[in-house]
Amino acid sequence: MEVAGRIGDTFAARVRALEETTLSQHAVRSYETRGRDRPEEPCRVRTPFQRDRDRLVHSKPFRRLKGKTQVFIDPQGDHYRTRMTHTLETTAISRVVARALRLNEDLVEAIGLGHDTGHTPFGHAGEDALDEVLRERFGSRFRHNEQSFRIAKQLNLTYEVCDGILTHTGDLEPETLEGRIVRIVDRIAYVNHDIDDALRYGLLTEADLPADEIALLGATGSDRIDTLVHDLVETSEADGGIAQGAEVGEAMLSLRSFMFERVYLGPQVGPEHERARRVVRAIFDRLVEEPERLPPGDGGLATRITDYLAGMTDRFALAYAERL
Repeated sequence: MEVAGRIGDTFAARVRALEETTLSQHAVRSYETRGRDRPEEPCRVRTPFQRDRDRLVHSKPFRRLKGKTQVFIDPQGDHYRTRMTHTLETTAISRVVARALRLNEDLVEAIGLGHDTGHTPFGHAGEDALDEVLRERFGSRFRHNEQSFRIAKQLNLTYEVCDGILTHTGDLEPETLEGRIVRIVDRIAYVNHDIDDALRYGLLTEADLPADEIALLGATGSDRIDTLVHDLVETSEADGGIAQGAEVGEAMLSLRSFMFERVYLGPQVGPEHERARRVVRAIFDRLVEEPERLPPGDGGLATRITDYLAGMTDRFALAYAERL
C-alpha cells in the first residue's frame, strides 16, 4: 500500500510530463479531457482514457460481441470473424497508427474497443431489420453507432471517447484526430478481414477480387493492411490531419464497393438476411405485445426493446425466436 501510495501521488504529474515530451501538439492530453457527464473521483494509477478502456473491457456489452455476427450468421467454424475479433483488430491497427503519429494511444484504444458495443445480432442485416421495424412501429430509427454512444453514456465514459464512438460512422466527423483514426481504420479492418472470410466461406475466389486494387494494395489481408497503414501514417503526417493517399484511398473505396456488391448485399446472402429479418421482427413484435418479458430498464417501450434486442447474441436471438 505504501508503494502504491507513492506511485499514486506522482502518477498524473509523470504522465503529463511524458505526454508533453512525446505526443504531437495535435494529440489529446490524457488529463485535458472535457470530462464525464457524472463527476467521479479520478483513479490514481490510470489516466481517464485508460479507465474508460478498462470499463469497456469489463462491461457486458463488450463481452457479448464474441457472440455477434460480423458477416456470416452463426457460421460453422472457429476461424470466422465475430464482432469481437473485428473490434480487437480495429483497435490494434488504430494503436499502431496513433503511435506512429504520436497521438494518444489510450484514447484511440478506448474508442476502438467501444465503437461496436451497440451492434445488433446478425451484423448489418440485424441492424437494418431493427431500424425497419422501429420506423414502422414507433417512427424512430436504429443506428448501431448511436446505440454504442448510448452505452458509452451509460458507462459514463469521457467526452472524447463518447464522441469517437458516435462518429466512427455516419455523417458527423470526430472532433479528435484519435477518433478520425478509428473511423478510417474501422473500414480498413472490416473490408480486409471480410474478404478473407468470404474466401474461406466459398463466397468468393481469388480470381473474383478486383485485379488492379489487389495489385496495388497486396494479395493477402496482412499485405493490404500493411500497405493501407503505411499510406495512412505517411499521408496523415504530411497532411496534418488523418487522411489516406488519393490512389490508395480510391483503391480502398473500390474494394469496399466490391464487397457491398458481391458479399454484404450480394444474392448469395439474401436468404441469411431474410432469416435475420424474420427473427428480429418476431422478437420485436412479441416484446411489443408482451412488454412484461423485458428486463427493467430506462426509457420508453421502444428504447427498452431496442436495448434488449440489440444486446442479444446471434444464438440467443435464434433460440429466443424459436421459443415464441
